[in-house]
Amino acid sequence: MTAQLAAYSTSTGEAVQFWTLGTVALIGALGTILMKRAVHSALCLAGTMIVLAVFYLANGAYFLGIVQIIVYTGAIMMLFLFVVMLVGVTAADSLKETIKGQRWLAALCGLGFGVLLVAGIGNASLTEFNGIGQANAGGNVEGLAALLFTRYVFAFEITGALLITAAVGAMVLTHRERTERAKTQRELAEERVREGKQLPPLPAPGVYARHNAVDIAGLLPDGTPSDLTVSKTLRERGQIRDVSREALNDLKALEQRSEERLERRAVGPAKFQRSEEASK
Repeated sequence: MTAQLAAYSTSTGEAVQFWTLGTVALIGALGTILMKRAVHSALCLAGTMIVLAVFYLANGAYFLGIVQIIVYTGAIMMLFLFVVMLVGVTAADSLKETIKGQRWLAALCGLGFGVLLVAGIGNASLTEFNGIGQANAGGNVEGLAALLFTRYVFAFEITGALLITAAVGAMVLTHRERTERAKTQRELAEERVREGKQLPPLPAPGVYARHNAVDIAGLLPDGTPSDLTVSKTLRERGQIRDVSREALNDLKALEQRSEERLERRAVGPAKFQRSEEASK
């Protein structure tokens, strides 16, 4: 009698856990629907899945909890997240309907799911249940396998077929056929010339300088720095070392020394010619 009462009663810790995690799961579910960016929606859905895994573990369904974390949240959901981040789906793309009437169909499916959810909760509230002790009598994994491959094998196969159909449908919806001819290399080169883009390779850092570091701008022959030689990221961060002043000073000193040498060479032959004329 005590065990039966314990099965129908809820402790304070269980109540606090349910209301706290249930609120987080509900906020994540609403964020999945209401977020404008697909990446944010995927992150909210991942948080909801983690909360569901905690619920499974708290109720003694250890296998389902671990599978929920490893397979759904860790593998499938993260794969979706990486694909969305790489493809770069924006809010404008998500508003384009590829199938006519898909909103009404989604609303009908949501209504049906709501009816099933209410019926399941009502059945669990009005009828008696045996708890998880009998289900996990021979082990959680063994009990789950026995139910899936005996009593619920037909529903399990239908769910597998539904997942395969969803995967194929996702591939069909995301497939994009090229509607125009691909441009040749010659056409792409002509476009770059017309747009005035940089055609030859960019000069390397440290050109006409005594440094080859990536944070030092290359210098032109007149000593002025060239912005093309340094990465745009370094320029925006302000991590460029300016050596143009030193280079200009060196160039001035070199020019001065060159002029002095030329003057000496010009003065030397003139003195020698004067000495010869004086000797004659």
